[in-house]
Amino acid sequence: MTPPTLEVAAGPLTFQNPIVLAAGTAAYGRELADVMDLERLGGLVTKAVSLEPRSGAAAPRVTDFDGGMINAVGLANPGVDAVLAEDLPWLAAHVRAPRVLVNVVGREAAEFGAVVARLDGATGFQAYELNVSCPNVRQGGLEFGADRDALTAVVQGARAATRRPLFVKLSPTLPQLADAARTAVDAGADGISVINTIPGLVVDVARRRPVLGFGSGGVSGPGLLAVGVLATWKVRQAVSVPILGVGGVQHATDVLQYMIAGASAVGVGTAALVDPKLPARLARELATWCEANGVARLADLVGTLEWPR
Repeated sequence: MTPPTLEVAAGPLTFQNPIVLAAGTAAYGRELADVMDLERLGGLVTKAVSLEPRSGAAAPRVTDFDGGMINAVGLANPGVDAVLAEDLPWLAAHVRAPRVLVNVVGREAAEFGAVVARLDGATGFQAYELNVSCPNVRQGGLEFGADRDALTAVVQGARAATRRPLFVKLSPTLPQLADAARTAVDAGADGISVINTIPGLVVDVARRRPVLGFGSGGVSGPGLLAVGVLATWKVRQAVSVPILGVGGVQHATDVLQYMIAGASAVGVGTAALVDPKLPARLARELATWCEANGVARLADLVGTLEWPR
């Protein structure tokens, strides 16, 4: 019997399987090379890259709780010049099969395009993920994805600086998620990533203070699965570009939920921090599921959800 094909296409990108390490959990790849086989992945999204170095939020930055994990890292990163000099050369030399997306952030719309322009001559990656869930400092802290004009400016600026695929990462808290996806695609996005973390607060009851040094943070973990799958389905109804579904994945059936709802590839984040062997195991389990269920091509499941009438 011929083994099932796990390869999936996301626009111009082809992934050897749909398992992608989510932004913020994979660092720049090198940090995980000793604890997981990166070559078994479909892809990885780097941690954020900004125009200037960012020191990030005050410690403690991460804590777990019964529902998952909450973090306020503050998009800490060494800045685009350091990533160009140190991280992308390592990726180019050591990561062959997985597709690499560089996550880009900015304090104002123009910074996204500036970061992309600085990176675009380098090797070691194939696409960008624009994190428009971060706050627009020029507009008083409103996230870029929540403002049609700001979102358009971010995507158009990045589009003008590159021919590589652009994925735009949207927050599930947007009141008009489908409209934001359409705006991003109209401005030049090749794909959409959903979801980012959702805002939350964990309180140290003994001290009556937030556990995190920043106060509030972004919630991730298994509780986000249903939120992310619904967001994926909503975006699939709105646009026809590839979707990277992210949030709450722990099992092969979680990956399948995202794909059936419309995702071409699926990000794994918090669960991979807990168990670095999980991403490769998910790929194996997907192959086993396909064999057991007579699925020759995993990609044939994408967008096959039958909504109740």
